[in-house]
Amino acid sequence: MRYSALALLRGALSGHRNWPPAWRSPEPKPQYDVVIVGGGGHGLASAYYLAKNHGITNVAVLERGWLGGGNTGRNTTVVRSNYLYPESARLYDFSLRLYEGLARELNFNVMLSQRGHLMLAHSRHDLESMSRWANTMAMHGIDAQLLTREQVGAMVPALDLSAGARYPVLGAFMQPRAGTARHDAVAWGYARGADHLGVDIIQNCAVTGFVTDANGHVTGVDTSRGRIRTARVGIAAAGHSSVLAKLAGFRLPVTSYALQAMVTEPLKPRLDTVVISPGTGAYVSQSDKGEMVIGASLDLFPSYAQRGSFGVLQGVVAATLAMFPSFSRLRLMRQWAGIVDVVHDSSPIIGPTPVPGLYINCGWGTGGFKAIPVGGWTLAHVLATGRNHELAEAFQLERFVTGRLIDEAAASGIAH
Repeated sequence: MRYSALALLRGALSGHRNWPPAWRSPEPKPQYDVVIVGGGGHGLASAYYLAKNHGITNVAVLERGWLGGGNTGRNTTVVRSNYLYPESARLYDFSLRLYEGLARELNFNVMLSQRGHLMLAHSRHDLESMSRWANTMAMHGIDAQLLTREQVGAMVPALDLSAGARYPVLGAFMQPRAGTARHDAVAWGYARGADHLGVDIIQNCAVTGFVTDANGHVTGVDTSRGRIRTARVGIAAAGHSSVLAKLAGFRLPVTSYALQAMVTEPLKPRLDTVVISPGTGAYVSQSDKGEMVIGASLDLFPSYAQRGSFGVLQGVVAATLAMFPSFSRLRLMRQWAGIVDVVHDSSPIIGPTPVPGLYINCGWGTGGFKAIPVGGWTLAHVLATGRNHELAEAFQLERFVTGRLIDEAAASGIAH
């Protein structure tokens, strides 16, 4: 059904007892045109755009757990496109533009809040780097502003700008169109949209192997619920991409790390923008429920544990309190970690793999959530046509052979 104010009123009059499920829970069919492995944001978006943009609806999304239970539900919900290199800027700004119309397109409120993204400068070197960065973004046609120390103070009064501040603030770099979106709403919106177009979304269905013919071409997948035949498979499994690649017989230049975050108890509106301190690895925003959402840098050892280490947690809390002393009275409510897939140049991999018929969307590292729309759009394109989308042309696996890397480690906003 279509969600609207009238539908909400009808639901209220019936005691909200007659709402249909947002998506079906079908049994897997023996054969599909395309199988997508991974029921997070990127996998669901890929299925949606396969059906919407290319008319391919005989598609299955296989998720070993529940929808959005991986990184899509374990992040700090920031969306932005303040990247340095032109290839990255085009890619992420396309994603941000899709986000700006996503709620209307999906008929599902993804709670996009374009409250701005503020990157603090703690030194003259930071200011010089940010000036170059902002000018480069302006050349790409993407919004960017350099702020003085006084402008930062007026925008974020809770920030410690005193003479004795542990982390002095000299200014900042801001993208006004950036902000946050509701992570689970993005997954649910794409799931509902894909299901409406005929896609089968199958939860609790782990992929255990890939089936190939004598020429090495993919012909199906083995799962915990039986074998499924297909001629094209897309992998969108973030930190577990390398595990699936190993099952298919090749190796990815991916290392999986835990990236942790936490939220405090809710309080009245205090912070109406996203604030990040690249020098400390800490970043903070306030959710619609009033919680302070605090992000951290990577735990710099490979891990698949969805929790993160105490040392990194302690460090990011200390940095956050040094910048926002008034937050010291807040209690932490929850802490978690997502498993991010980091590659050598901190840029994604979107396109074919060494196995014919097998395509991949991975390597987003700490930037996967903001890239969900464009990740799905470009993976759907290559799955449907066999040709790379122009936005994804620079992000092929072969760049690790040719050396044409796109080093966006700094633009990720936190230290890799």
